[in-house]
Amino acid sequence: MAEQTFHESIIDEFRGNGGVVTRPYPDSTLVLVTMQGARTGRRMTRPLEYLELDGVLHIFATASGAPENPAWYHNLVANPQVTVEYLTETFKAVARELPPDERDRAWRTLVDRKPRFGEYEQKTDRVIPVFALDRA
Repeated sequence: MAEQTFHESIIDEFRGNGGVVTRPYPDSTLVLVTMQGARTGRRMTRPLEYLELDGVLHIFATASGAPENPAWYHNLVANPQVTVEYLTETFKAVARELPPDERDRAWRTLVDRKPRFGEYEQKTDRVIPVFALDRA
């Protein structure tokens, strides 16, 4: 429940400030992604760090370097149709997991801009998945 309250507080700040948040990190750039649960079928909204590359938003399944992908990763694989809130805009999108070459380029760019993400990569043996949020 603490995780849900944490997410809710970030979502409230995002929606109340035109897509700008001050948490969890001062350099955070977040989008809200509403997805369908893989097991439950329930709709849920998650604040996720993004990087814009070539006009496309990308999100990263870091789980802060945990050994397993975050739960939302499995939701997007099972149900890639999502709703994205980006700053003050809301749009439908399809979450597409990037193949290795595209993933590596997006990941390198993210780590160059936000070195803390490199720390997540060092904490885990898994390759951290990257998704493009292609507008539907």
